Amino acid sequence: MPEQRIRSLSAEVSGVEKQFAQTMADRDMDAFAAFLSDDAVFRSGDQLLLGRAAVVDTWRKYFQAGSAPFSWSPDRVTVNDAGDTAVSSGPVRDPSGALIGRFTTIWRKGTGPNGNVRWRVIVDQGVPLLECPPPKT
Repeated sequence: MPEQRIRSLSAEVSGVEKQFAQTMADRDMDAFAAFLSDDAVFRSGDQLLLGRAAVVDTWRKYFQAGSAPFSWSPDRVTVNDAGDTAVSSGPVRDPSGALIGRFTTIWRKGTGPNGNVRWRVIVDQGVPLLECPPPKT
């Protein structure tokens, strides 16, 4: 039974990650920000963005009018046994669909100020494809 619960929670987080990614496709910065915890940390190369405000301020450029500069979708999700923390990862693609990297997002499930229980991003990082080692054969 516990494995079935973990699988169900993993599917839930996968759906949340897809909704998060949809904010980029929809060009909806406010919806994107709603997925971030107040203490979120994003890494891009050597740059660390500490807190929701810093992430929103830096990522605003990606939400300019026009086509989304990239997209992402989870292909792996793992949830801890307590069911309150998860990690998702998957490919990042440019507008033509070419693979340009991989992302990893760590999620925490908790109650917000309005009493809603939901998953929020606590850590996120992207790794350009050139930095990803080839798979071991």
